[in-house]
Amino acid sequence: MERKRGFEVAKGWEDKEINLPVRKTGRSAGYDVEAAEDTVIPAFKPGMKPTLVKTGIKAYMEPDEMLCLYNRSSNPGKKGLILANSVGIVDSDYYGNPDNDGHIMFAFFNVKEEDIEIKKGDAIGQAIFQKFLITDDDNATGARMGGFGSTSK
Repeated sequence: MERKRGFEVAKGWEDKEINLPVRKTGRSAGYDVEAAEDTVIPAFKPGMKPTLVKTGIKAYMEPDEMLCLYNRSSNPGKKGLILANSVGIVDSDYYGNPDNDGHIMFAFFNVKEEDIEIKKGDAIGQAIFQKFLITDDDNATGARMGGFGSTSK
């Protein structure tokens, strides 16, 4: 079978009992993603950086695809968690990069007044594979040389 898209455990996480994302129903768009380790997300204070919640997974896909990371619909109301970037975009060339092997992380802010603890195995978000289009005059030739947040470097 030809590999087109899927999830794998990222390097360094092989012995950590990581569950690969799954869809819960036949009509679910998103694959439910779990936290790879316990993480405390502090109550928000102006100027602070988001907390990166590690998943222990990476994703491979076709060159004209991306993986979108979305928050769980219950996270803002129940836990006060919002994604710092609204939607995370994982490019196909992020997979296997030399910095972090393509390890996927969710960037959260906590808008509650108290710290929130995420436990290993807690569902933290959803991942949806999508095709994307490019313009007629596109001539991008750059190559990814790093991991998380490296596209513009």
